Amino acid sequence: MTRSAIAAPVSPANTSPDTLANTTSTTTESGSSLPESLAKVVKKFARIDDPKRGYELLIWFAKKLPTFPDADRLPANKVQGCTSQVYITAACAEGKMHFQGDSDSQLVKGLVGLLVVGLNGLSAAEVLALSPTFIQQTKLNVSLTPSRANGFYNIFQMMKQKTLVIASQTMTETLTETLSPSEPETA
Repeated sequence: MTRSAIAAPVSPANTSPDTLANTTSTTTESGSSLPESLAKVVKKFARIDDPKRGYELLIWFAKKLPTFPDADRLPANKVQGCTSQVYITAACAEGKMHFQGDSDSQLVKGLVGLLVVGLNGLSAAEVLALSPTFIQQTKLNVSLTPSRANGFYNIFQMMKQKTLVIASQTMTETLTETLSPSEPETA
């Protein structure tokens, strides 16, 4: 798996347009279809009735995030529109997206962790098909301040943007290889 400031080029041998379109989803209690990994995260939060317990779970997700490399704290990885300092990287290996992130705020870092756990391992098509409205199923939208809710949206949108860049690079590489004239055989 490779990673760069904006996005990592993906080897066409590892990712194809067919791989990008491969999806697995679960229908949640509200009837919406979410990928299984994200549905599990949403379900954990949906079972909680006390907003304080929701914050505790966010802190738990924050603590589960791996250490974010200092070398990736670049302007291209910084989420704009967040009150906190938030950084996100994305890479793709074998057709699956992998995100990493960090924030200087534990609650926002928990939101990053929620998204990283929920989106890691999905295909680019699955990530790009998602709407941020699943946050309502977690019930976190009720207790988040407007600035944190906006931060969540901006983090999610940056993850989708990085996914789109990777998917575009992959498609371009695949098309280039497919359309390139084959070299004549030498005797």
